Amino acid sequence: MAHSAISQVSVAVPLQTDSTFRRSTFKATSLTFSDKSCISMPSIGLKVAQSRSQYIVCMSVQQASKPKVSVSPLSLEDAKEPPLNIYKPKEPYTATIVSVERIVGPKAPGETCHIVIDHDGNLPYWEGQSYGVIPPGENPKKPGSPHNVRLYSIASTRYGDSFDGKTASLCVRRAVYYDPETGKEDPSKNGVCSNFLCNAKPGDKVKITGPSGKIMLLPEDNPNATHIMIGTGTGVAPFRGYLRRMFMESVPIKFNGLAWLFLGVANTDSLLYDDEFTKYLSDYPGNFRYDRALSREQKNNKGGKMYVQDKIEEYSDEIFKLLDEGAHIYFCGLKGMMPGIQDTLKRVAEERGESWEQKLSKLKKNKQWHVEVY
Repeated sequence: MAHSAISQVSVAVPLQTDSTFRRSTFKATSLTFSDKSCISMPSIGLKVAQSRSQYIVCMSVQQASKPKVSVSPLSLEDAKEPPLNIYKPKEPYTATIVSVERIVGPKAPGETCHIVIDHDGNLPYWEGQSYGVIPPGENPKKPGSPHNVRLYSIASTRYGDSFDGKTASLCVRRAVYYDPETGKEDPSKNGVCSNFLCNAKPGDKVKITGPSGKIMLLPEDNPNATHIMIGTGTGVAPFRGYLRRMFMESVPIKFNGLAWLFLGVANTDSLLYDDEFTKYLSDYPGNFRYDRALSREQKNNKGGKMYVQDKIEEYSDEIFKLLDEGAHIYFCGLKGMMPGIQDTLKRVAEERGESWEQKLSKLKKNKQWHVEVY
């Protein structure tokens, strides 16, 4: 995924490391230098300017691929099957909260947090899987019993945000209930688990089950495949994991296909991980596309609020073509997103003279259709 732009690059090399250069390191097209004291470096056929303890090598080179982050242990790549239900609700794993960070702006409706959990390598997972969380306290519907498990899509790769295979990240929106009559918050009806997680402090313990799920696993048999990801709100979680694996981490699978993310949120302040996604867009413009649907700030073609299904309709011809060519399509978020999306896809298919039911059946049969809603 190298860029073809020519750029001027200066490299400082300690005097003692001439031998570390190799002809394959750079593709030099020209050489410039300002110092008059020059010596030859026959190993790569370049001239360099000597300056005290360093050689200053200036050359025009083809811009190389962006450096990626090293990860470990690479033995996490060895498993042929995803880990499933290593820890069950009756005997959960006790992990430790590393950090809790609010990741939305002040004008976002509601609060969403990025939560990093330390599992010390004992609860491995694959991208697209979920963890179960058991909040502390007693289940009000079953006195004496613990709370039920709540599932959360994992928002990191198997190496975690620290790239060492020992953490997992969750993207959690605090569930708050407002009384429709008074308009005031009713804490007794707030989401038990989401508030426990968003209120957690570093060092707090959390009971985890899983990992679970196979439907959202990222297929990696074809590194040139197209992956169309459609998420609303915290439904972006698994897609963050996919994209970090594709564009951030130095892993054995070298992604050369197209990743196309559609993210639907209320407004600009509600965008999640936008800095990461925007950076991929600038670093890998040929491999990543990113479309935002901001329902409170944008209008669709009919003058109404902009939702993800409106963005899908906008690019429907291209999306259908990519699906016909074998693209994978993923949906993650609140289950209320799916009827509108399905209606849009059905209408587009009929306008194209196709049967959506037959097309959907084919996509499912070919394992191109991946849905996880809650």
